[in-house]
Amino acid sequence: MATIALIRHGSTSWNKEGRAQGSSNIPLDQDGINQARLLAGRLKSGQWNHIYSSGLERAKQTALLIADATGLNVHFDDRLKERSGGQIEGTTEAERIEKWGTGWRDVDLGIEAIEEVQKRGKDFLEEIYLRHQGENVLVVSHGALIQFNFIHLVADFPSTHFDNTSITILKKQDNRWTCELHNCTKHLERDNK
Repeated sequence: MATIALIRHGSTSWNKEGRAQGSSNIPLDQDGINQARLLAGRLKSGQWNHIYSSGLERAKQTALLIADATGLNVHFDDRLKERSGGQIEGTTEAERIEKWGTGWRDVDLGIEAIEEVQKRGKDFLEEIYLRHQGENVLVVSHGALIQFNFIHLVADFPSTHFDNTSITILKKQDNRWTCELHNCTKHLERDNK
């Protein structure tokens, strides 16, 4: 059985502004760098064997800070990239309403289908599960990818929210995914700074 820790990247200026990031290559802001460093400090003492990451800058920066602390190499995989936002990338909710109206979600704006995000995420996780039996794997990705795959893989879970640099631990046993830790950000608590 493989243990997989899903990690959302650190914060960006666009997170704070409420802008859809999608596949835009936005870097971490200073808060995001600090969050990733605190996360790396937390993971340093763990028994981790591998790190996989989206190649988008915000996830890449987060993964490389973890790699520096753990001594592991980062393997980049395009299947971990964020859901493409099409024409909404870079916009806020207010800007979307102004441009396309309150029903903007019903307009074809080139946004990647949830089913496509779930398929590539599930394919990746199943491959990692089979490749790394008995190992502990860190996977650095993005909010929508983690959320849509979590909903798809873990049935009847009360929450699907994922904070920046949160850790969510999944295991698969008897052909069923379970969640052992959800959206944990204890490394960000004031006592740990």
